Formats: sequence, structure tokens, C-alpha cells
Amino acid sequence: MRKPTRNREVGRGERVLGGVWRLRLPLPWPGVPHCNAWALAAGDGVVLVDTGMHEPGSMAHLERALDQAGLRVEDVRLVVCTHAHVDHCGEAPAIRERAGCEVWMHPARGHLHASGDDAEQALARRVEVARQSGVPEAPLRRWAEQRRASGSGLSGELVVDRDLVPGVTVDSDLGPWEVIETPGHAPSHVCLHQPERRLLISGDHLLGRVSLYFDHGHTPDPVGEFLGSLDRVETLGARLALAGHARPFTDVGAHIEANRALVAERLDAVRAALHEDGATAFELVRRVHGDEFGEHSASWLLIQTLSWLDHLELRGEARRHEPATPGEPELWSI
Repeated sequence: MRKPTRNREVGRGERVLGGVWRLRLPLPWPGVPHCNAWALAAGDGVVLVDTGMHEPGSMAHLERALDQAGLRVEDVRLVVCTHAHVDHCGEAPAIRERAGCEVWMHPARGHLHASGDDAEQALARRVEVARQSGVPEAPLRRWAEQRRASGSGLSGELVVDRDLVPGVTVDSDLGPWEVIETPGHAPSHVCLHQPERRLLISGDHLLGRVSLYFDHGHTPDPVGEFLGSLDRVETLGARLALAGHARPFTDVGAHIEANRALVAERLDAVRAALHEDGATAFELVRRVHGDEFGEHSASWLLIQTLSWLDHLELRGEARRHEPATPGEPELWSI
């Protein structure tokens, strides 16, 4: 008997405050049912911050959400992407073509591989990292096939017209938004800050529910970068955050502290799981996460654990042991 399938979300649009609309767009991922795009009034149109992921029917969901806000795709004058993950920029190529607008994104976007060849190479690298981490071959093959079957999440070739870096401002009817570099979750991550109104478009840097993910393997220490980004955002004094996967929230300072606390908790757990005799990263995932670990969560948790280990290695608290025999996984010890 087939298990009941999860009811998919549909695109929804709602006004958050004058000149700001939340566009709630569905995602196909277990545990992450939707993402937010934000429409900002700008003259005779809107700036669209983030776009949702491209998959069959995704443009119709965006159109539905915009229609509920009294808008159309053709009203988009600029697309701004908080970072180069497909749930935040996947529909950007199609919107750019249809609306005739520009797309802006941070230049450290090399972790997004738009073409098929690059995607296959990126998948091969992730498979090799998983093997080095001690992931068994059978579930690794299943994961790789699922990744191939899921598509790129992009609606076409991603063309970026301007680099989104500090000093660049995004104009809107609410005033200009400053670009704040916030790497950690992704090398390309930025937040947008409107200082007069103390508004923050936080992307995936701060979420309504404290949840950590690091795009591992592109920078030496994404955990350290994330902690530095929390410090940077704390100085802004924002009072309302518009996040990538949550309702707007006002307790920005409390969210920053909660993220710091969770990072410290996870680092302590990895320290406690390390022994002198060494363990693979895959073994450490199971020690640290216990019942949380499963086939659907394994990839997410492994990437986190590798990021924790890199951070501890740079701090001199963990040691990486290269395998004595080619093809064997590397080990980690205290």
C-alpha cells in the first residue's frame, strides 16, 4: 500500500507592510515546504528579492502569489538574490527574460553550477567527499541518482548583470537598502538592510526557526564566517527581519543569540564525539545526531559535521588523518 503523499503548497502572496509583500513559494523538499520571495515597491514596479526554485509549475505558483499581491511578473524591474542556492535564484533566468529586468547577486557565486557539465562535476566532487567521509557505497549511489533525477532547479542559464557587494544600494519606495555581506550559510550570502526603517531582509542567514546549514567545501571555515556574520548583523540594530523561510519576526537580537548558542552546542557535541583512536566523519554524524540521523537527513548532517570539523581543525582542537591506503576514508581525532 502506498504511503500518502505530502500535500504540496501553492503560491501565496500577502502584504506585510506598506510597499512590502511576502510571496510564499512551494519547494519539493521534505521538511522545507516553502521559501519566501519579497516584493518591494519601486516606482511603477517592484524589486523582487529572491525567486524560488524552478521545477514544473513553479512559474504558475509565482504568478499566483504575485496576483494575490496585485502584481504581475511584468512588474518586476529588478531581481536581487540573497545567495546562490536554487531555492533563492532558480527562477531568476525566466523572470529576467520575461520582465526584461536585471539580476544582481554577490560575485562569490561559484558554488552554484548552472550548466549540466558543471553540475555533474559538482556531484562527482560531493560523492568523493562522501566516500572520504566513510559513507557506505549503496546509500551513496542512491543519493547520487536522486540528485541527478531532481534536475538543476534553474530555469536557464543564470546571467548576473551586477555584483551585489557593499556600497551597492537597492532602491525602493521605502528608501535604499544597503548590502551587508553575510557569508557562512553560503559564500555568496548577503542581507539587505534598510536603516531608517530598521528592516532586514535576512535570506537564510537568520530564519524564524533556528536552523543551521553551511555550504561546505568552498571556503576554509564557513562556521567561522557565519559567526562573524552574526556579529556584523547584530550591529545593525534591525527590528524586523524578513527571512527566507519564515514569517517576519521582530526579536532579531534573540535570534542572533540563539544561533550562537546552537553553534556552541553543536561544536561541544562534536568535541565530545571525537576520540584519540579516530573516526570517520560519517561515524561522527551518527554519534552526534543519534535518532535524528536517517537517509533523508544524512547529506544535510554530514555537510554540517564536516563544517564543524574544519572549524575545530583550524582552532587546533581536531586532527585530520589522511588515509594510509588510497581509497580508504580519512579519520578525525581529538
